[in-house]
Amino acid sequence: MGTTSAVRHSAGSGPGEDRDWGGGRFGRIVRMPLGWMLAGMVGVGLVSGLTATGPGPVPVLGAVAAVAVYCCVMRRVARRSTPEIARSGAGREVLLGGGIGLGFVLASALVVTAFGGYSFSWAGDGFVSVVWSAAAVQIGAAVTEELMFRGLALQALEKLWGSGAAIVITSLFFGVAHLGAPGANAWSGVAIALEAGVLLGAAFLWRRNIWFVVGLHFAWNTTQELLGIPVSGHTPEGLFTVDVHGSALLHGGDFGLETSIVPVLVGVALAVSMLVLAHRNGGIKTRRRASR
Repeated sequence: MGTTSAVRHSAGSGPGEDRDWGGGRFGRIVRMPLGWMLAGMVGVGLVSGLTATGPGPVPVLGAVAAVAVYCCVMRRVARRSTPEIARSGAGREVLLGGGIGLGFVLASALVVTAFGGYSFSWAGDGFVSVVWSAAAVQIGAAVTEELMFRGLALQALEKLWGSGAAIVITSLFFGVAHLGAPGANAWSGVAIALEAGVLLGAAFLWRRNIWFVVGLHFAWNTTQELLGIPVSGHTPEGLFTVDVHGSALLHGGDFGLETSIVPVLVGVALAVSMLVLAHRNGGIKTRRRASR
């Protein structure tokens, strides 16, 4: 998708192309990895801020707009093709990632429940309305966050310093970005960085596909919400209500399952497995390879 266009842009060097972004020093700066990363994150972040909490299908429409902004920045500013968001095989990647995300959350919640940390009861609210509301909001969140952190930041930093540095930096920033959530503290930042930042980054390096990571992220958050477990400190209107018992290290406290030690350990194990697969597939780039 878009390969021909990207080749045409990268091959040309005439003055017409420089006029797209002002030419001169500004044009050179914005076409550098950090330049197009920041331009894209501002654009996608603005779309997210305007649509994330909108009613009905607004978050879904925001996700569509965010993809359009991402494509524009990557093709016209970074002057690169976007195979990571290709439509071919996107459904398969979403389902594969979604299956892993669903299994990850259900397995973690089951372990916490088995050790007495959770007890669930049916909430009794409308099934269709609750599912639709959760899905719409989480589609918007998954798409915009993955475009910013894995699509833009990880790929830009990887081009500069290689895969290792990129996954460390983006994971740290992902943890920091969640410090503003209700009930957040130093441990929640570390937990999010490890189980989410590292896992989602490893997932992208393995598959090199944003839709796979979006599926994982979406299923993760949506499953938590439907179970009635707080998602990053936000108490949802789910299909169940959950009562917590015992240590917050087991059940995650007010922040939710993400600060339980169980998904942290499971997430790190999954991330290591994905990084091993990425290495075998040639998906790990060193600084020298990334800078070419």
